[in-house]
Amino acid sequence: MATNISIDPELLDKAMQVSGEKSKRAAVTQPLVEFIAKRERTRVKELFGELEWDSDYDYKKDRSR
Repeated sequence: MATNISIDPELLDKAMQVSGEKSKRAAVTQPLVEFIAKRERTRVKELFGELEWDSDYDYKKDRSR
């Protein structure tokens, strides 16, 4: 999907330099991928302590063969 956004050219040049990406598209896409991954990890961390954990559970026992 084509999207037009206004990005500071100096900031975009710096992002390309720091990331090593060859294209503007890649220099913008990579931080978005990293941002999404970070937010997803944060959501998973928020679940710690919220779920009950059964240390005696044997997942291999419940496998069907």
